[in-house]
Amino acid sequence: MHVSMTELKAALRRCFEATGYFVGNYEDAANMILWLEKHGLNGLGELQRALPYINQDSDKPLSTVVYEDSTSAIIDSHGRSALNCIAASVDLAHAKALETGIATVTVHNCHNRMFILKALTDCGRRGISVAAYWRNGSQTITEHTAAIKAGERYPSYSEATTSLAASSEDRQALTIVCSSRVDLTSSLQQSSGNRNVSHISARQIKLNKEQSVDFGIDIDPAVWSEINRIGDGVLVENSERSRLGAGGR
Repeated sequence: MHVSMTELKAALRRCFEATGYFVGNYEDAANMILWLEKHGLNGLGELQRALPYINQDSDKPLSTVVYEDSTSAIIDSHGRSALNCIAASVDLAHAKALETGIATVTVHNCHNRMFILKALTDCGRRGISVAAYWRNGSQTITEHTAAIKAGERYPSYSEATTSLAASSEDRQALTIVCSSRVDLTSSLQQSSGNRNVSHISARQIKLNKEQSVDFGIDIDPAVWSEINRIGDGVLVENSERSRLGAGGR
């Protein structure tokens, strides 16, 4: 089925508000999904994988800083989705890079890390170059990297299937490198064991947006139904509050 960007964003905001995302966080989550989808990077597919678990995030601890110095930090996100924690990690790397020129932030126990691309783009548009790297999978391991130069409007993105063995150290981990003095770029090497290597340039991502922005979004009816089913919780809660308020006068 076909929906407008405006319809999809409103439905996503309600969905994440209903699952306990804070004000601002549910805006960020909706925008991260829309950004991927508008730029040809399958935001709705990423969301579909996340939907069965988003209700669990409200029961998990907030992200905590495990280690920090002037140029680096290690953050534990306690199994939360990147949809409600990764923007703050990029902001921390950005702030450190402004102070010291370059900074590295490592995030552990974070799901759905593809959603970081919107936060990376925001960082680049603020004049700070940033790159990120992560791995997915427990049987077949895929590598992912994205980067944007300072002042640019679009990042590049690379993905590859590897022959690497799974490691508990790498599971749900993400490395962010941010610099105010060096333009960072990233791509995955055509090294031994890497296959199906793909690279999407910043120019291609820009073209993807130009082709999609005016035509709305095609969405699986089952995904659309589930987004709205979850979001109905906000409407029910607001109706109940209104009823109680009116009765209390």
